[in-house]
Amino acid sequence: MKRIGILTSGGDSPGMNAAIRAAVRCGIEAGMEVYGIYRGYEGLLDGEIRQLNRSSVGDILQRGGTMLKTARSERFRTEEGQEKAMQMLETFGIEGLIIVGGDGSLRGGLDLSNRGIKVMGLPGTIDNDLAYTDYTIGFDTAVTTVLEAISKIRDTSSSHERTTIIEVMGRHCGDIALYAGLTGGAEAVLVPEIEFNLNEVCQRIVIGANRGKQHSLIIKAEGVDISSQDLVEAIERKTGRETKLVVLSYLQRGGSPTLRDRLLATQCASKAVELLHADSESKAIGTVNGQITALPLQEAIEQEREVNREMFNLIRVLSK
Repeated sequence: MKRIGILTSGGDSPGMNAAIRAAVRCGIEAGMEVYGIYRGYEGLLDGEIRQLNRSSVGDILQRGGTMLKTARSERFRTEEGQEKAMQMLETFGIEGLIIVGGDGSLRGGLDLSNRGIKVMGLPGTIDNDLAYTDYTIGFDTAVTTVLEAISKIRDTSSSHERTTIIEVMGRHCGDIALYAGLTGGAEAVLVPEIEFNLNEVCQRIVIGANRGKQHSLIIKAEGVDISSQDLVEAIERKTGRETKLVVLSYLQRGGSPTLRDRLLATQCASKAVELLHADSESKAIGTVNGQITALPLQEAIEQEREVNREMFNLIRVLSK
C-alpha cells in the first residue's frame, strides 16, 4: 500500500491531533504518501483532500480539537453518497483509510470497507462509549476537565451551603459522570444506563446536611431521563436547600490532551499505519488491559458496552 488517507469525524475529542501526527509521520517513515481529508465524510465527498508531510503536523501534538476539522454529513449516509466517496478515494489513488471518531464514524468506515477499501478505525470520542476498547481517545481529558470544574464549584457551593447539579456530556453512556463522580467526591451520580430514585438522592443530601456537610454535588449525565432544570426544582422542593445547576457542555471537548490521551492516540495511529502497510483487513484499534489491540471492524462495532455497576455502587458507599 503506497497511499493512505486520514479523516476525523463526529464530535471532536482531545488527542485527535496526536493521532493525525502519528499517522502522518509513521506513514511517511513506512514509505507511504499520507493524505489528509478535511471536514470528515462531508469533506471526502467534496474532495477536500491534500497531501500531508512531516511539517504539516508540526506543533499539533499538544492541541485539542482536530487540524483536519470535522463535520456531520447526511449525504454520506445515502448509497449515492457512499458511492461518491469511493469514487473520490479512487480519484486520489487512496488505498487505505484511517478514521478517527466514535460509533457513527466507525460505522461509516464499515460501509466503505464493505465496498472494498481497507479501513482502520480509531476510537476518537470523549464519551468512552465504544465497547471493544477500555478507553477512547479524549475521555481522560474530558474527565480531567470535569474534575477541575468540580473543584472550583465545590468552593462556592461550600460558601453558600448549597446543592449543585453538574450536567456533563453522555447521551447514552454515563462514563464521564461515573468516573468524575467517583474521583470528584460526588454525593450522587446519575447515568442513563441506571434508573435513579429521586427520594434516595434527596435523602442523601439531607442526611449529609444534618451531619454538618456544607455542600452536596450531584453529577448528572445529559442523557438521564429528566431535564436538569426539573431535577433542580425537584431537589430544592424536597430538601428545602438552595440548588443550582452548572452545565459544562462543550467545555469538556476542549483543552490540551492529557498524557493518557496523547499516548493512546499515538499508539493507535502507529498500529493503524502498520496494519495498512501490511495490507491487513479492516480493523478497529483500541486498548484492552493496557495493550493496543486490533479487532475486525464489524466485530468491534457490534460489541455492546455495559455500565460499570461496581464503580457505581462504590460511589454510593463512599458518599454516605
